[in-house]
Amino acid sequence: MLDAKLLKLPVNSHQHHHEHHQIVVGVRGAAELSVDGVGSFLDTWKACLVPTEARHDYCGDHENHVLVINLDPLSPVLDSPAHADYERMAGIFEKPRTIQMDNRLQGLVQFAAGEFDRSPDNEPLHRHLAASILYSMADRIVDGQATRASRHSISPDAIRRYIVDNLHRKITVQDLAREACLSTSRFHEVFREVSGITPHQFLIQTRLDQAVRLLSSTSLSVSEISYRTGFSSQSALTNALRKYKGTTPSRLQIGDRVA
Repeated sequence: MLDAKLLKLPVNSHQHHHEHHQIVVGVRGAAELSVDGVGSFLDTWKACLVPTEARHDYCGDHENHVLVINLDPLSPVLDSPAHADYERMAGIFEKPRTIQMDNRLQGLVQFAAGEFDRSPDNEPLHRHLAASILYSMADRIVDGQATRASRHSISPDAIRRYIVDNLHRKITVQDLAREACLSTSRFHEVFREVSGITPHQFLIQTRLDQAVRLLSSTSLSVSEISYRTGFSSQSALTNALRKYKGTTPSRLQIGDRVA
């Protein structure tokens, strides 16, 4: 049995277990899981592997959505041609673990979640996508890539939260590295490996995303929004929007008024 579903975790859940392996992958928001008494924080760059019979519970925030993949340890049968492939996948469930996804695996999960949303009743499609995610995770765990990444526990979502919390002040890559408890050079290397972009590009992207949100949803002046999102001046924000987003503050504000 291989099945998968996209769901929202409840704010609170009772402890339980089941007779199949399970992967819980963050798609949106954040959640906390406890597997055999060991806690884990789950965001959109992490996946939690829960072996059969492991007792676990979880709780999510009000925005969280997760992709849950279930794998029955009793199938396929031993003489099935698929058994060798199954054995390779089942091996990743030898113990509970949380893995850090790289940008390619995270992109695959987000693509799959979008297809689940687009076609909620297409179970064959869901199974094929779930199998692709399982194979990709198994390859990374066998090769040690997931273990190396998780050793540093760099989560772009956690870095984004730090940036948003300190948005009004100057933030350097050194600040982000200290938040991740890594040297600046090592942080740059690992962050780019995980996210696909440099920390500086991510910092600008996060600032601009917040500026776009404020411009299109509030009546604050461009000067005030520039200050709140950490740009040195109104012209600095305007230049960054034009360069990276192909728009200007006035267009975003007019678009909001028209809507």
